[in-house]
Amino acid sequence: MSNFINVKEKKRNDISKFFKGEKLVSTVFLLIASISILTSIGIVLTLVVDASHFFREVPLKEIFSTNLAPLKENPSFGFLPLISGTFVTTIIAMLVAIPVGLTAAMYLSEFSSANRRKVLKPVIEVLAGIPTIVYGFFAYSFVTPLLMKVIPGLEAKNALSPGIVMGIMIIPLVASLSEDAMNAVPDSIREGALALGSTRLEATLKVIIPAALSGIIASFVLAISRAVGETMIVAIASGSAKNFTFDFTKPMQTMTAYIVEFTSGDAGSGTTGYYSLYAVGLLLFIFTLIMNLAAKYVTKKYRKEY
Repeated sequence: MSNFINVKEKKRNDISKFFKGEKLVSTVFLLIASISILTSIGIVLTLVVDASHFFREVPLKEIFSTNLAPLKENPSFGFLPLISGTFVTTIIAMLVAIPVGLTAAMYLSEFSSANRRKVLKPVIEVLAGIPTIVYGFFAYSFVTPLLMKVIPGLEAKNALSPGIVMGIMIIPLVASLSEDAMNAVPDSIREGALALGSTRLEATLKVIIPAALSGIIASFVLAISRAVGETMIVAIASGSAKNFTFDFTKPMQTMTAYIVEFTSGDAGSGTTGYYSLYAVGLLLFIFTLIMNLAAKYVTKKYRKEY
C-alpha cells in the first residue's frame, strides 16, 4: 500500500514539474515576442518626445511652407521640399518596380518551368541582398552619366537616376510577394480557365491576377513604403538641394537624405535644427505606418479564400 502511495506521489510531482516547465517556457517565449513590441514603443516615444520640442518652437504654418534653410542665421523649416523630393523619387521607383516586378511574377508563376523557376527566382532575389550604398554609387557613377547622354539638361545630381535604381532594388519585393499570391490561387481555377478555351496569357490576366489581387496590391503598397524609407541611394545620387520642385532632372532632397545630412554634425545638440531631425523622422514614420495599414486593409478587403 505504501509503495502504491509513493508511486502516485512521484507521478504527481512529475506532472507538477512538467506544468512548471511549460509555464516557464511560455513566459520566456512571451518575453522574446514582446521585444519587437517594446522596441516599437520605444521608437515612437523617442520620436514623439524629441519632435515635440521642435513643434513647440516652429509653427505649423512654417512647417508646411516651401522655404527650407535650417543652417541660416534665421533658419526656416519648411518641409514641403523634402516631401516633394520623397514623392518624386518614390513615383519613379514605382514606375520601374511595379511593371517589371509584376511581369517577372507572372512569368515565374504561370509560364516558367519548375527548373527555370529554381534558377531565376534566386537570381532576382539577389538584388535584394545588395547593400543600398552600392546601389547609390551605381546610380551616381553609372546610371546618371548614361542618362545625361540621353536627356539634355539632366544635372549630375537629380531625382531620376536614384528613382530608377530604387525601382530596380524593389523589384524582388514586388516579384516575390506577387508570385506567392499567384501561387496561392488553386490549380482548379487555372485548369477551369484553360478548359474554357482561354490561352495561358488570358487566364493569367483575367483569372489569376484578379484572384490574387489582394496579395499583389499589398506588395505594391509595401514596395512604396520601402521606397519612401530608402536612404543611401537618394543621399548619394539625388543631391541636397532644398527646392520645392517636381522636375526630376534637378537635384532634390528627400526626408531620409535630410536626416543623413544633419546627423553628420551640422546641427548642434539641443538646437531647433537638431530637433527637426526627429520631426522629419516622425513624419516619415507616419507615412510608412499609413502605407502598412493600407496594405493590411487592402489584403483584408480583397482577400479571397478558396
